[in-house]
Amino acid sequence: MKFLALVPAMFLACAPAFAADANPPLGLQLESFKIRLAADVASGLDIVKADGFTIIETAGTYKMTPEQFRKELDAHGLKAVSSHFSYESLASDLPKVIATARTLGSTNIVVPGIPHKGVFDAAAASKAAADFNVWGKALSAAGMRLLYHPHGSEFEPLPGGGTGFDVLMSQTNPEFVFFEMDVFWIVYAGQDPVALLEKCPQRWRMFHLKDLKKGVRTGIYTGHAPIEDFVTIGTGQIDFVLLLAEGRKIGIEYSFIEDESTDPVGNVPPSQHYLDSIKP
Repeated sequence: MKFLALVPAMFLACAPAFAADANPPLGLQLESFKIRLAADVASGLDIVKADGFTIIETAGTYKMTPEQFRKELDAHGLKAVSSHFSYESLASDLPKVIATARTLGSTNIVVPGIPHKGVFDAAAASKAAADFNVWGKALSAAGMRLLYHPHGSEFEPLPGGGTGFDVLMSQTNPEFVFFEMDVFWIVYAGQDPVALLEKCPQRWRMFHLKDLKKGVRTGIYTGHAPIEDFVTIGTGQIDFVLLLAEGRKIGIEYSFIEDESTDPVGNVPPSQHYLDSIKP
């Protein structure tokens, strides 16, 4: 796929990060198997282990306490290096988020969305940026790191020019606030993921990897897509060779497969195989 070059210019100046000669370690976002995990955590984690994963990203603990869930992770040889928490959870009880993440073993705290009505405008983005700066500093003091995970609405053009993403990138403190790139939602919103990485390499630290069905129209900002648009990695329209090359160049630390297709259990192994075939 030839990515669309529609990246806004309103970014902080950032120096290049470090070079790498290997692809980022590959893990799994556990939400890929949410149906299996919701039914039975142990058997769901059995599948994760059987697929050969050793690092994972969490998004909740499936009605278990953090302590119970950590015990299951340990029993399956899985290490949580990152965890998703809602914007509201950080706003209402940041100490609880820190305590939960510490129990799980996660040092990366990822916010996967920002509550807003209608267009994600500059005012909403500025409010979120101010919150992120406060939370990011507190998390840093706790030995953790804050990241934001865009889902598409952040790239909708605003009447006065620019996007909400421009505001987030320019108004957040680069010492305390970073980003996790979900390549599906970036491309679905009509953006060029490689160009976004090149614009500010030190701000992007992790990937969510999933593929978009060939022929699907992009430039959509809803953060929602038909389930049939999610396909096995390597069979869709996203160029993962270019993406991983840039990820190596800027020092992306982790990649997580997140499968939202009709058959995640069946589709994750071939996605792994394809990604493993991409050599530096």
